[in-house]
Amino acid sequence: MDKVLLADGHARQALALAKAFHDLGCYVAAVCESGLDVCALSRYVDKAIKDKNIHERPDLRVELVKREISKEQYTLVVACSDVTAEQIAIHKQELEAYTKVSVVDKEEFYLAFDKMETMRICMENNIPCPKTYLDIQTIEELKKKEIAYPVIIKPREGYGAIGFHKFDDEHSLMSYLGEHESEIKFLIIQEYIPQTDIQYEAAMFVDENNTIKSAMVFEKNRWFPVHGGSSTCNTSVHDDDIVRNCSKLMQTIQWRGCADIDLIRDPRDGVAKVMEINPRMSGSAKIVMLSGVNLALQLLQMAKGEEVTNYPDYKDGIRLRCLYTDFLWLLKSKDRFKANPAWFDFKNTYEQVFTWKDPKPFFGFSLASLLKLKRELKKREG
Repeated sequence: MDKVLLADGHARQALALAKAFHDLGCYVAAVCESGLDVCALSRYVDKAIKDKNIHERPDLRVELVKREISKEQYTLVVACSDVTAEQIAIHKQELEAYTKVSVVDKEEFYLAFDKMETMRICMENNIPCPKTYLDIQTIEELKKKEIAYPVIIKPREGYGAIGFHKFDDEHSLMSYLGEHESEIKFLIIQEYIPQTDIQYEAAMFVDENNTIKSAMVFEKNRWFPVHGGSSTCNTSVHDDDIVRNCSKLMQTIQWRGCADIDLIRDPRDGVAKVMEINPRMSGSAKIVMLSGVNLALQLLQMAKGEEVTNYPDYKDGIRLRCLYTDFLWLLKSKDRFKANPAWFDFKNTYEQVFTWKDPKPFFGFSLASLLKLKRELKKREG
């Protein structure tokens, strides 16, 4: 029997993977931070390895993984979050003394993780992306460039929208950079794409022969916080241009395994442009699998050195929502009654965590989310 260790038992996509690996006949274990983690409560997880300390010290997660795979024989370790994927990439050589991992080598990981390098590769290979001002080290170097405003700056490496700033003119940009001059080399400066069109995600899988084995696209219909956050409702769609451009990007950087690419359609020219690569399993892996692409099977086949199943097509119109955050969107958004799809349209719609056959994770996830929201609101009050 194949044994799979999910390194992020708290992640929503880990729950979908747990079921998929279980359905393939695998023994499934998961590293969890608490008893409220979705994998700690799932009937599809055979063993939950808990350590509350890893919430404050992410490096301890890899130590826990290493101890587990040194004691028991596993076929594969799967990372679902950026933080864990980075840690596993750093320690990949020592971990693969025991088993295969779902993460690429450190060099390839940071090539994708560095937004500057992603933009450089896109621009060098005619892959649509925002115009980016490369290799700016000082304010004086930036002043020599012909800048078209508005522009945004954000960290070259980082998670989510942390550190994102928009500037409408030279004065505001130079004023900000004057206060952060020592950080310029760690920032990416690029044109601002108006946030008025559809955002997309392309979930990719590349085998060891640099062949695209699946490329599934979904549009992000809503997100929370409403002015920029994690998607709360996604719908599977087909877009040949996105598939072609993302496939070219993945093959150019010699990627292996899972990754997902964020894009936004530029309302000025109608082109979907690459924003960044997320070098790990998509947070919405469930919609990929509901649409007909079995990521768990592909990961297992690659780990065992087998031919990876090709999925040339998938279902359109499959919708996945996170009910908890989508409800918060309904409360906060001014577009609550103009949403497309409508908030109360449940056709072909699945919940990110809840299923009737495995209901406990939903209640644990909901309670953990409420506790997290309460902590975040308290921080803001302070």
